[in-house]
Amino acid sequence: MDLLTIGLYLGLAGAYLVVVPLLLFTYLRNRWYVATSFERASMYFFVFFFFPGLLLLSPFLNFRPQKRQLT
Repeated sequence: MDLLTIGLYLGLAGAYLVVVPLLLFTYLRNRWYVATSFERASMYFFVFFFFPGLLLLSPFLNFRPQKRQLT
């Protein structure tokens, strides 16, 4: 029973700190400039709710805009 409880806690911690923030990062990247006001408010809520995971993943992800090419 203890092993099951530890596994459940590790699974929930992994989902909270890695899986959901990674999905949230990709969603924010795709929808940031075209989101409606309700969608933007929910984005802010999820960023606040999953902040520890986003902070944990932020050094490894680079979503800066690509450099413009002037021709």
